Amino acid sequence: MKKRYRSGGVLLVVALMVFGSSAWARDTQHDFPIEGGLAQPDAKAKITIPLYFGAQKPGKKVVQTLGEYSTSKKTNAFGKSDEAACNWAFLSALLTLQSRAHKEGGNAIINIKSNYRGDETSSETTYQCGAGNIMAGVALKGTVVKLSD
Repeated sequence: MKKRYRSGGVLLVVALMVFGSSAWARDTQHDFPIEGGLAQPDAKAKITIPLYFGAQKPGKKVVQTLGEYSTSKKTNAFGKSDEAACNWAFLSALLTLQSRAHKEGGNAIINIKSNYRGDETSSETTYQCGAGNIMAGVALKGTVVKLSD
């Protein structure tokens, strides 16, 4: 028995394979509260140095600037709210900056700002996150410093 395929059906399958995945893709940019990300139990247990966002001024004098560093962290967002996934990626990015501060001999990070897709935004209250159907990501920059005792 001979099977016949209609060219229209084959074209439809090919079109769905090529364009179907982009039709389901999502890339939503959010501004979420920094407080929400820092309120996670993991954040309270793991963040050990002072963090200053945007133009916030540390209460102590900066005695040494050790460099500006950036990080970009992604996390699985499948089955999670955008905010939950973004808070997780935010914490991961902060922990990476903190690790860098320890490595450089710093005891604080100042001027922390979002750097989503290379577009820097500075805020004392929010961070930016990109969320999709399966991934969420946060990119941050911050200056590692040594504060006076």
